[in-house]
Parts: sequence; C-alpha cells; structure tokens
Amino acid sequence: MRPAPQQRYRTVESHDRAVVQMAPMEFGSSADASASAGPRYIKPGTNLRTDARMHMASSNGRSSNGSQGDSKLELFGFDSLVNILGLKRMVGEQAQASASTRDGENAGIAIGHPKETETKLDTMMGVFVPCLQNILGIIYYIRFTWIVGMGGVWQSLVLVAFCGSCTFLTTISLSAIATNGAMKGGGPYYLIGRALGPEVGVSIGLCFFLGNAVAGAMYVLGAVETFLDAVPSAEFFQESVTVVTNTFVNGTAAGNATTISTPNLHDLQVYGIIVTILLCFIVFGGVKIINKVAPAFLIPVLFSILCIYIGVFIAPRPNASKWITGLSITTLKDNWSSDYQRTNNAGVPDPNGALLGLYFPAVTGIMAGSNRSASLKDTQRSIPIGTLHATISTTMMYLLSVFLFGALSTREGLLTDRLLCAAVAWPSPAVVYAGIILSTLGAALQSLTGAPRLLAAIANDDILPVLNYFKAYEGSEPHVATLFTSFICISCVIIGNLDVITPTITMFFLLCYAGVNLSCFLLDLLDAPSWRPRWKLHHWSLSLIGALLCIVIMFMISWTFTVVSLALASLIYYYVSLKGKAGDWGDGFKSAYFQLALRSLRSMGANQVHPKNWYPIPLIFCRPWGKLPEDVPCHPKLADFANCMKKKGREIIVAPSTSIGFRSIVQTMGLGNLKPNIVVMRYPEIWRRENLTQIPSTFVSIINDCITANKAVVIVKGLDEWPNEYQRQYGTIDLYWIVRDGGLMLLLSQLLLTKESFESCKIQVFCIAEEDTEAEELKADVKKFLYDLRMQADVIVVTVKSWEADPDRSGGSKKDDPEVYRSSQSRIRTYISELKEAAERERRPLMEGGKQVVVDEQKVEKFLYTMLKLNATILRHSRMAVVVLVSLPPPPLNHLAYCYMEYMDLLVENIPRILIVRGYRRDVVTLFT
Repeated sequence: MRPAPQQRYRTVESHDRAVVQMAPMEFGSSADASASAGPRYIKPGTNLRTDARMHMASSNGRSSNGSQGDSKLELFGFDSLVNILGLKRMVGEQAQASASTRDGENAGIAIGHPKETETKLDTMMGVFVPCLQNILGIIYYIRFTWIVGMGGVWQSLVLVAFCGSCTFLTTISLSAIATNGAMKGGGPYYLIGRALGPEVGVSIGLCFFLGNAVAGAMYVLGAVETFLDAVPSAEFFQESVTVVTNTFVNGTAAGNATTISTPNLHDLQVYGIIVTILLCFIVFGGVKIINKVAPAFLIPVLFSILCIYIGVFIAPRPNASKWITGLSITTLKDNWSSDYQRTNNAGVPDPNGALLGLYFPAVTGIMAGSNRSASLKDTQRSIPIGTLHATISTTMMYLLSVFLFGALSTREGLLTDRLLCAAVAWPSPAVVYAGIILSTLGAALQSLTGAPRLLAAIANDDILPVLNYFKAYEGSEPHVATLFTSFICISCVIIGNLDVITPTITMFFLLCYAGVNLSCFLLDLLDAPSWRPRWKLHHWSLSLIGALLCIVIMFMISWTFTVVSLALASLIYYYVSLKGKAGDWGDGFKSAYFQLALRSLRSMGANQVHPKNWYPIPLIFCRPWGKLPEDVPCHPKLADFANCMKKKGREIIVAPSTSIGFRSIVQTMGLGNLKPNIVVMRYPEIWRRENLTQIPSTFVSIINDCITANKAVVIVKGLDEWPNEYQRQYGTIDLYWIVRDGGLMLLLSQLLLTKESFESCKIQVFCIAEEDTEAEELKADVKKFLYDLRMQADVIVVTVKSWEADPDRSGGSKKDDPEVYRSSQSRIRTYISELKEAAERERRPLMEGGKQVVVDEQKVEKFLYTMLKLNATILRHSRMAVVVLVSLPPPPLNHLAYCYMEYMDLLVENIPRILIVRGYRRDVVTLFT
C-alpha cells in the first residue's frame, strides 16, 4: 500500500533497540510484494500464534483492505526503506513482525517481552549493583572468617583465586555471547538455549532455576541466623550448644574445649518461613517496586564493609575480644598454614571439598545482570562492563580480606566467633548486623524475583507442555511461577542448615557456568557468519578452560552432588528430547551438523578414493553418438542404465536451452539443507555489443526461476576488474539499501571485509528514501539497527524525488537528460514498434520469446526514470567506492525482457564494480544472540 505522505517519526532514544523490520519476503509481482511488505504494529497482549497466522495469510496474497500496492519504488518489489524504519512502536518486535510457525524463538520469548513504557536500566543499576549485591552476601559476613581459620591464609588465597578465575573466565564467555546480538528475557538460559539447542537450554535452565530458588533460602537463613545471633532474646526455643575442640599437636590436645551458642534449628525454621512469605508478598507487587527498593539494600552493605575495614585498621579497641590482636605480622604467620578442626558436630571437613563448596556461593552472583537482560537499555554494553567490573572488584576485595582477617585474629577467634566481622566493626556491631540482614534480604528478594521469571521464560518458549502453567504473558507478572518458587524456598528453609544448602546451590550454578562456557566454545569453533561478538578479549581457549574449571570444581566439592546434578540435567534433557517441541533457534549444534557434513563432502574430494569407498556418480552425455530425433532428448536405455548405478537420484539434466537447463539445476542440485541457497552469476555486459538478442529473455528467466525456487541472487558486474588476494583495496564498500533483503547485503559486505583484499575498507550504508523524509531520525534508526547487528558502518540518508513527485517530468523529453537515458528511450521505442508491427502483420497478440507480454509505456518511462535517478545518486556519492552493492529489482510480471535489460544497463552505467543483490524468504542476519 502507498504510505501516507504525512508519516512522521519520533526522536530516537539512546535505550531504543533496532527498528528495522527484516521480515521474510514473499515474491511474485512487484505489486503483490508491495502490498504485503508494510510494517504492522502488534498490540501488547496479542496472541502471537494468531498474529503469525494472520501475517502468513496476508503475505500470501493481496492485502485485505486494498488493491495491489502502488509503491513509489515499486520497481524493486517492496516498500521503500523509509516505510520500514522509524516506527518506534515496533521496537523489540522484530521477531514478531517476521513470525511464522517455523520460528520457535519468536513463539516463546516475545510473550514475556517488557512493555515499551517500562523504564530501562543502565549499566550501574541494571548490572553492576545486582551483581555486587549478590556477590557481597551472607558468606562474606558469617563464613569467610571461619574459612580463613580452617584453610589458613595461603589456602584461602588459593581458594579465592581459584574460584575467582572460574567466574572471571565465565564472565568473559558471557560477555562474548551477550555482545553477539540483542538478548531477550531468560538470561543465561536464553544464551545457552540459543547456542546449544532447546534440549540443553531447558535442562540447564531448569537446574539454574532450582539454584536460584535454593539460593533464596540460603539468603533467608543467613538473615535469620544473623538476627538471632544479634538478638538472642528473640529465640522461641532453647538454644543449642556447640563444642569446638582445638587441633592436636604432637599427639596431644593443644587446648581445652570451647562452648559457644548457635541458633536453634526450630527458630531458624519458624523465622525463615515467616520472612520468605513476607518477601513473596513484595515480589507479587511487581518488578517495578523491586527495582526501586533493591538498590537501597546495597547502601547498608557497602557502609557495613567500610565499617569493617575501619575497625580492622584501628583494632584492638577497648573492650575488644581476647582473640582480636589487631593487624600483626605474627598473627599472620600463625594463621598462614591450614588447621582443620571439628566444628558444629560436622566432623573434620575435607580441605578440598567442604571449603570450596562453602565458599563458591559467595561468587555466584555474576549472572544477576544477565537475568535482567529484558530490562536493560543496552545489553551488549551493560552486561560485559557491569559484570566484569563487579567480578574483578569483589575478587580483589576477598583477596584483601584474607590478609586482613588472617592478621587480625587468632585461630581460635576465626573458628569460634561466627560474627567476627561484627565484633571488629566500627563504631558498633549493630552496623554490621543491619548490613548483613539487609544485604541477605535484598539478595533473597533478587533470587525470588529472578527465579520465577527464568521459569516463565522457559515456559514461554513452549518447549515443554508440562510447564504451560508457569507462562507469563506480556504485561503480567509470573504469579504461578512465583508461588512455585516460594514453595521450593520454604522447603529448603525447613532444612535449616546453611552448610548443607550451599553445596547444592554450587552445583546448579557451576552447571550453568559450564553451559555458558561451552556455548561460547562451540560458537567459536563453528566460526559462523552470525558469530561476531564485540568482546575483543575473548578466545576459544578461555571458554574451554572455563568449562573445564567448572567441571573440576564440581567434582572437587562433592562427587555425590555432582553425579546427582548431572543425572538430573540428563533426565530433563532426555524428557525434553521425548516430549518437548522443536524450537528452531539456529542453535550451534545444528550449525555443527551442517559444517560437519560440509567438511565431510570436501574431504571426499581431497584425496584419492579408496576402492572400498568408491561409488559411481554418473554424468551422462545425452547425444554422444549419432543424432536422436528432436522429440527424444535422451536415449531411454541410457537413462535406465544410469538409474541402476544411482538409485533414487535425479542425476540426468536434459535441456534444450540455457534457461531450461538452469531451471532443472536449481531444482535438483544439493541435498537437504546442503542445497545452494544463493545464485551468483556474471552480469551480461556484452549483450548489446555482441548483439546477443537471446540474452534478455534468458537473463530474466534465470532471475524469475531463482525467485520462484527461493534462491537469493547476486549479479556481479566488473568481474574482470575484481581484485585478487594480493591487490589490497583502500576505500569504501557502499551499500544502497532500498528494500528489505533479509540483511543479505549487510552480510555480504561483512564477508568482503574478511578477505585480505578488502580488510582495509570501510562500509557506508546509503538509505534511499523519498523526499519529505525526516532524514536525521531515519539515520539514527539505521545506526541503532546496525549497532545491534554488531556491524560498523557509516550511515547516509539520500532522498530521491519519486516519479509522482516530479512536476517537471515530461515523458523523457527533457533536454537536460543524459545521452545514455535518451539512447535507452530510443532503443525501447524502436523495439516496441517492431514487436507491434510483427504482431499486427501476423495478427496475433504481442509476443516476446514465445510469451505474451503487455506494454505499459508509462510504466516503462517510470522505471527508466527511477533507474536514472538511482544511477545518478550512486555516481554522485560512490564514484570512488571500491565496490557498490544495490538492490536487484525483480522482473515485472508480463513485462518485456528487453526493457528490463535496458533498466539494468541504466542502473549500472559507469559503475566499474557493482553487486546487484536480491534476498529470499529467510533472514540471514538477526538482532538476537
């Protein structure tokens, strides 16, 4: 449909996502394509499947509310670019606009996409603060001094560095995947699922959901335990007594038993259940309330840590505990080595397992930012920067704390005083008590908020029907998923033992971290065109080391927990494989299968085939001896003989002409997804010079056959001047983006940059728009789109006066028209006159190449005018370009092939190197990771 001339666009905001609709294209006549190419607005809450069916129905025929389209650039078959860009209501709905039942990704994630009116979060509040809040949690306050006392300073340093290396490598892999495109809701589940497939994504995603749910219980128990230690009078039940026996030296006890008090299990259960229920009520209030309240919890945490450091440096203060010696080299030496003792009636902890399993949850907050991916302004920038800064800063803080605590207190104080941090804090332990309680409650709130949304994201992908109860549609809160998460959290709170819960959390988180690293490793090995992360520090070896490190830590902590977690993930994977629905996300495994098949085919021709592996692949010469009758293209006995050697194969192509032979090749070539999807051919530059009158009809026939067979087309002009690998080019690669092509032109330009000849070139994208277009807003839209595609390019908006908008046109009789334009007009008029004379003489309809054609002289003039203006625009802006890429207009239905060749000649006139590109019904680039 013709766009409204008064179309306006609002200003582009920095947090807006791309707005270009790279939707599948339907081919046919130019008018039909125009009618189905317009962008559509999908209202919030619209059922996606219904909308997808409506889109497919509307794209298979004419628009329901109008006749055939009359686009001002209808020669190119689709709406002009200006009609597709600038519509901010389409932000985040690219997948929906191109939705079809084949795309499982669109069917799931878009349901839970945030509203456009939702306030987006920046790097600080959206990633850094949540990560910091989850990392600086209960373990640091009430378990870290005990870890230093058990493992000593040197083993504690190794422990912190070891776990920090694991999270640092995982952060690098996470950053690489997150910068490979726009992310939707689901956090690490979304990343793993899109890289390793729905089966792996769902299995690891559900385990990660359990880890987050159990982590909520850990934080609640930490807050309750701290509260009861600070206020013993709040206990309902009789307090329990723990006996701590010091280690043996030379076979004899080095000290007497020490009696300390710990909160009663029933008190932990009662208070834990109450706190969990209260937090669930807050979660039911919505994510907006949580986003406003949660950052306030971090301020007491940072203030309490500052108070701890101040207290450490001024210790010992009056009335200080006998164990606190102040910073002392002697104390540091005494605490340098390990000293494992019986504590909490739990036996002697394993030096490799217990400490590692107890400490690792303290560094498992690195996914907190990616869990908010749907609420971030810029995921490609915020996730790497925020997560990496949080990881490095907290790791350095833990390393420093090992030295400070090791030099501050005696071994007995480190092992017996669970709240040594509070005892040493300045000015009062109450500051640390408040910091612990608020930080743990804030972290619990984050877990109870993130876990239900993770479960809802898995359910919204519609892979497992059993999870349909947990779906959360757009604009609604995941209430059912929140209730289920609360049930799991309360069940773990009833256990009441923090030291039993933490290893369980560790396994689920490590499994997720290993999945992120393996996803990045697989994508690196595939080296697919769509894998273009912005993160420059990443390398496949780092991902592999990170994955191996995660697996090693899992087995070091506990063989039992590792086997149980892997078995659970395997059972979920098997169940998804049996009962789950297919999700075509373009995952890495499918790409691996494709590349494996491709490499296998290439390796077959690399060496001489062994006699055991030889197999006949016949190529039949149809007329080698003697001449068969004209109506017999091939001897039937010869075809039967070929079928004996190769069964169920169409190996014989018989064609009386080039166009018919090409049509046969297009239909029979390749196997499965290994069929060619793009046809590359040379532009017939010599057709007029050599008077090859059959070329126009053959050329048009080949293009139409490619469109019908759903093949992309690239026509190369100037092949003789194309540089070889030793001829380095300097300049620009200019793209004249006129219509939607699925991103093929953009992808081709990026592939050119990977060649040594063009690697020094820069890309310029020229957006062809009609006059009265707000060029600056259109330019900002395209720049944002290219940014989300990880493509570096300069954007230039060029306005072209359309045929209807030019009041001075006079049917091509203007005196200032260039000679090439007037020559084309003259040749076309002569050709049409000859056809008409022949038709009148033979008393038949107007025919060309055996086909009936229709001559619309006004349409011919319009198309010539469009090509003239476009050619002039290209010459004005790209005369010195290394190569130019421009959209290929489809041959109009029942149009003269000779006229089409004249259009094309006018388009490429005086342009030395040009690629004329036509996309097909699939996108070749995507905004999403």
